[in-house]
Amino acid sequence: MKGLGLLLGCLLCIFKKGLQFNGWSIKVPSDATGEIGKSIVLPCTFTHPHKTFDRTLTAIWRIKEPYNGTVVFKCVAHSSSELCKTATSYKNRYKLLGNPRHNNLSIKIDNLTWSDSNRYFCRVEFSGDLHDKYEGRTGIRLHLIAAPRIINITVSSNEDHTFKARCTADGEPLPSLTWTGPLSSNSSSVTSMNHQITKELHHLTHDGKYVCTAENSHGRAEGAVYFYKFKGANSNSILILICIALGVKALMLLAIAGIGLLWKGDCFSGPGSLSRQPIQDSTYENLDRRNNGGGSQSLPTH
Repeated sequence: MKGLGLLLGCLLCIFKKGLQFNGWSIKVPSDATGEIGKSIVLPCTFTHPHKTFDRTLTAIWRIKEPYNGTVVFKCVAHSSSELCKTATSYKNRYKLLGNPRHNNLSIKIDNLTWSDSNRYFCRVEFSGDLHDKYEGRTGIRLHLIAAPRIINITVSSNEDHTFKARCTADGEPLPSLTWTGPLSSNSSSVTSMNHQITKELHHLTHDGKYVCTAENSHGRAEGAVYFYKFKGANSNSILILICIALGVKALMLLAIAGIGLLWKGDCFSGPGSLSRQPIQDSTYENLDRRNNGGGSQSLPTH
């Protein structure tokens, strides 16, 4: 057993000497810490066995695992006088800060999100020889921190017609949640997952303002919600209101009917209804007219 261990140790020494003799190495920190919404620089420097190198150079950053991980950044420089032109930049948030011709592959990540919490590996490739490439195996573990933030705060009803307040916050380290309000003796429950935490306040009975406070080592946040229960009137009050409404409606109908009758009366008694009747001619006047218009006629004598 001791012989096997000694053999493995010798092989490891030979392997290390071979790497040093080969001249390739990559130097990165084991960990880095960034804050949500801000930027971070991931440093990476390397060495290679060439004294000078003026052919095409490619710089690569990948996540999750070396060699087969997802590529999030890639740039190519075809000569020493040419800048490394970006070919891949995931969501345009990755930028090269170092100069690969000066053995520096450091990158900057902007607007950090929770999905950026991962392990990062840098790689350099020289054109020509198949073995002119090298990638770090340990990588950089990116840790994220965040001040508390209230994501959602609501009041809702349950199936049993009771009410509850619900508050959800995120942060890293995971923040603690505290409810304060008109009644602090309400029962509560807490659930958490990854960087999010939710606290429910059950059986709300008192009207007023309920405040949810989230706090961790990086800060504090508050959110508020107002709760007011609808208080229905008793049956006697409802009947009185209905009677009053019906009475007002009846009075309005009577008033409209009275106005209509007055309007019709004015129409019948107006000037148009006082037109003079045609005057009848008397018998004598007709007789005279006939006599005057037909020339001289003698009246019959008895």
